[in-house]
Amino acid sequence: MRFRGQRQSRNVEDRRGTSGRGAAVGGLSGVALLAVLAIGYFTGIDVTPLLDGTGGGGAPQQERPLSAEERAAGVWVAEVLGTTETAWAERFKAELDRPYRAPVLVLYSGVTQSPCGGASGATGPFYCPADRKAYLDTEFFATLNRDLGAPGELAAAYVIAHEVAHHVQNELGILGKANEVRGRLPQAEANAVSVRVELQADCLAGVWAASVNSLLRPGDIEQALQAARQIGDDALQRRAGRVPQPHTFSHGTSAQRARWFATGYEAGEMAACDTFAARSL
Repeated sequence: MRFRGQRQSRNVEDRRGTSGRGAAVGGLSGVALLAVLAIGYFTGIDVTPLLDGTGGGGAPQQERPLSAEERAAGVWVAEVLGTTETAWAERFKAELDRPYRAPVLVLYSGVTQSPCGGASGATGPFYCPADRKAYLDTEFFATLNRDLGAPGELAAAYVIAHEVAHHVQNELGILGKANEVRGRLPQAEANAVSVRVELQADCLAGVWAASVNSLLRPGDIEQALQAARQIGDDALQRRAGRVPQPHTFSHGTSAQRARWFATGYEAGEMAACDTFAARSL
């Protein structure tokens, strides 16, 4: 992947130089930390207060200089985000004949806040439609590589592209309609709607990948597919020592996530990503 030297987006809000906690997450480590993260993943509860160790108030914020590695990661993220802005401006013009309004991407370290709730290692990267911002702790890239078995530059870029894809859905009114429908359904059926939302975002991430095809090296697409497989609901539940329970899935299986990313990449158009009309996912 050759993102270096690409135009850097100006829509990056970097909060990593401000921290309200030390190196230990709320005093937790090892098994205790994993237990707290599991609570967040499987129940959907905001566990930021547990990670923060404050129960709400929080320690005074402290300014710290960014390391050379953090600065480099910030530049790289801005370059990747810049490619999404170019790609979606082109696709909105070509397919919808309308302008694209780009999101802001918030970089943070450890814990931060959003209108959609706390952001932490338990939530992972996410998009908040309330403020039209995506939230990312760049340490997630190390987790993706080290703990989830999805190394490579395009694997990390796929994460950014997936969250930006949620913004695309928000711009198209899809997220609002999906949330309205989910609010009227029993949990299992609401989860099924969520799966279609997430798989569409994977497909749209594939559309982005097609737009940067000239930057790709051999094997890059497989990196993204591997990342999609490793963060499927079934794979994550197995990794946590649980038997996969399809009625609890909210993002789709490993096979589904990889399939829809590939669909978007091969088509290169938003029109290929209507997961809501698909009979089979």
